Amino acid sequence: MICLSIMISRRQLLQAASVTTAQRAFADTDRKLSPNLGGAPAGFPMRARAARAASKPFDFIEHCHNLGLGVVETRLDHRNPDAIREFRNKTERWNMRAIVGTPLPREQGDVPAYEAAVRAAKEAGVIGFHAAMTQRRYEQYDSLDAFRSDFERCQRSVALAEPVLRKYKLRLGIENHKGWRAAEQAAWMKRLSSEWVGVHFDFGNNVALCEDPADTLRILRPYAIACHIKDMAVEPYADGFLLSEVPLGDGFLDLKAMVQSLRGKDPNIPFNLEMITRDPLNIPVYTERYWVTFDDSYSPMPARDLAKTLNIVRTKKPAYPLQRPSALTEDAQLRLENENIAKSIACARTHLGL
Repeated sequence: MICLSIMISRRQLLQAASVTTAQRAFADTDRKLSPNLGGAPAGFPMRARAARAASKPFDFIEHCHNLGLGVVETRLDHRNPDAIREFRNKTERWNMRAIVGTPLPREQGDVPAYEAAVRAAKEAGVIGFHAAMTQRRYEQYDSLDAFRSDFERCQRSVALAEPVLRKYKLRLGIENHKGWRAAEQAAWMKRLSSEWVGVHFDFGNNVALCEDPADTLRILRPYAIACHIKDMAVEPYADGFLLSEVPLGDGFLDLKAMVQSLRGKDPNIPFNLEMITRDPLNIPVYTERYWVTFDDSYSPMPARDLAKTLNIVRTKKPAYPLQRPSALTEDAQLRLENENIAKSIACARTHLGL
């Protein structure tokens, strides 16, 4: 035992302890899965990094299964028949549902490759696709014309993908990824009018675009087919406000009401946990750059929405200072990520009925 202890690094011991503690916290005594609660990869970067540091593959499907989750959002090696079979074998063996991401066609010549990826996903048994088509609007675009041009590109891309999705009867959920305000995305979905394209609803992203999460949900709910569940906290700073994911139950979102509303639309809608352990994001609403993509005629931002958001920042004080994991060691970052995930899953199962 002494020799074995010497051979195991401190990092390996910490990682093993973190995984064991987390798995005990996540699973019921009878080891039942939470069928509608899943994992999104953006919530597990430290775990993936630790695997790379140990020169080991990070099997995200297995990791989510070990955490007691019944849904996984991941990628599929659609060009590898063995990988496709193994993907299906895993999810069926563990009674899990899978959502995958694959690049959308940008022009007509990309459609055959896209169809091959969709066909492979169908063979792998996935239930649908996820796409995040923008970066943060206030960072990505330097003019209204640039925003408008890219929004039109996104619409053309999805229009090319839709007939393929319809052919294979698989749905695409487009995330509200800090690129469009809810009304803009909802108007697009209404114009497209396809049962095979909807919204992968993110609980907190549109706070960055000065929307109350309840309003974002009300507008996008008719099109929601899957979710990124998270809780949010805010703090003021010189150029606007800071926005941060926090463990479920620690933020200002009315999670119970939002979950109930979405389950009222679809009792089996997947809620993929996206508890991102990272430094707060700067939302610079007091700067000119933030406003260059908003226009009263094409893309309005009502003053009441800004006022409502700033009132949330003023009145919804965080329960504790926002986390800044960049100041921690890698081991401490991994422990913090594990703790945030464990707390979130416990809240989802105990208080949200997921």
